[in-house]
Amino acid sequence: MTGKPHPTSKIAQLLFGLLAYVSLGIGLVAIVIPGLPTTEFILLAAWAATKSSPRLSAWLENHRLFGPILFNWRNGRIIARRAKVSATLSMLLCAILMLVMLDHGWPIYLAIAGMSLGNLWIWSRPERPAVPV
Repeated sequence: MTGKPHPTSKIAQLLFGLLAYVSLGIGLVAIVIPGLPTTEFILLAAWAATKSSPRLSAWLENHRLFGPILFNWRNGRIIARRAKVSATLSMLLCAILMLVMLDHGWPIYLAIAGMSLGNLWIWSRPERPAVPV
């Protein structure tokens, strides 16, 4: 990602490192849990890693699954169609499960509204680099 490689303060570096590893952990769990966004947590982990851990940052950039996501994001804020479809299907599955298994109330509808807004944002991102005019 871009930005200053290391914060000046050891505390800031520690906090960015903590954010990077927690985000990566949530992103890994999100791979198997429907409704939890993977891409956003991996992007957050990569950003925080650039400020705290060159080793983690390099690992993410060279990872066979996460590397292309980060490359696309850095080069045009691109989200591949496959990732968009996967995110949409997992959010839809999660919404259906919540509606079927849980009591209907405002928290359920708020969660579904949040997923809907997230889905709209995902689909607003380009799928391939812009063609220069």
